Amino acid sequence: MKIRTRILIAVAGVVGLAAAAIVYVGLAAAGNRDMAAAGSAGTVNLIPGPRLLVRSTADTDRGHLFTVSTADLDGPRAVSQMSCTRVYAAGGTGICLQPDNDFTTHLSVLDEQLKERRAVPLFGVASRARVSPSGRMVTWTVFVTGDSYNVGGFSTRVGILDTATGELTSTLEDYTVTVNGRPQVAADSNFWGVTFAKDDNRFFATMSTGGHRYLVEGDFVTRSVRAVRDDVECPSLSPDGTRIAFKSPVDGDPDKGWRLSALDLSTSAVTQLAETRSVDDQAAWLDDHTVAYAIPRGVGHSDIWSVPADGSGTPRLVIAEGDSPAALG
Repeated sequence: MKIRTRILIAVAGVVGLAAAAIVYVGLAAAGNRDMAAAGSAGTVNLIPGPRLLVRSTADTDRGHLFTVSTADLDGPRAVSQMSCTRVYAAGGTGICLQPDNDFTTHLSVLDEQLKERRAVPLFGVASRARVSPSGRMVTWTVFVTGDSYNVGGFSTRVGILDTATGELTSTLEDYTVTVNGRPQVAADSNFWGVTFAKDDNRFFATMSTGGHRYLVEGDFVTRSVRAVRDDVECPSLSPDGTRIAFKSPVDGDPDKGWRLSALDLSTSAVTQLAETRSVDDQAAWLDDHTVAYAIPRGVGHSDIWSVPADGSGTPRLVIAEGDSPAALG
């Protein structure tokens, strides 16, 4: 589904919604299981613990946030009136991206109670969102022009905010770039899909330039990135910092879909995961052994699936009618 189409669908559910999180029970069914059908388990919060934060795709308005115990994913859910097109949380900090209109996005940095700590206006359409494990660093990706980076003419922009100092990087294009050990200056560079390490300084992202899509390793303090290898997109660093889950185009052709794999950072070995369907998502780690991701099924709908990170097993349905999963503890 095109990003522009997705945003037009989501806008109707965003207008007029309050930013404060409260328990919300009794949402109308929309042909599939209503997100609140399992009942209420209290107010949504981002306090670290054994819960999964999810953006619902089931309710009539779409985008409402809920949490559910990781020990009982079919159990009661705490449901919020807050609605996001992308959401993520870690270390008691959340990030919520909401469309203002077709061309601009409102970014909210959230505290543990889903209260807005800071707002950042963005030009572009929401694509990715992440928070560092400590909750200090928040990062996002927006499409600036075009509707997909699968076709020519796209442009993406990555931003990073240090919530402790207030320091804002509005675009990674201002960073020093090194490719194959040499400084790189290219007007066609695009970045997307940042994932942070535990030290709140080191990060990984995707960079496209000159017809290549690189995995880059970045340093927030020195404002620099260096290319690590080709064909690693939308990286997601494991909690133990040893592996990166990523997607890559099948046979090098995005039109054929995306294959989910894992990269061992110490050996550079790549393991294709057991999910053989196309995964056009930035996977999220549920723990050191399992990754989760969204698979679309119809306009505006998707399900969250998981798969072992070592290539074994089979895909497992985690949450019907959801996306943007984030393990809170």
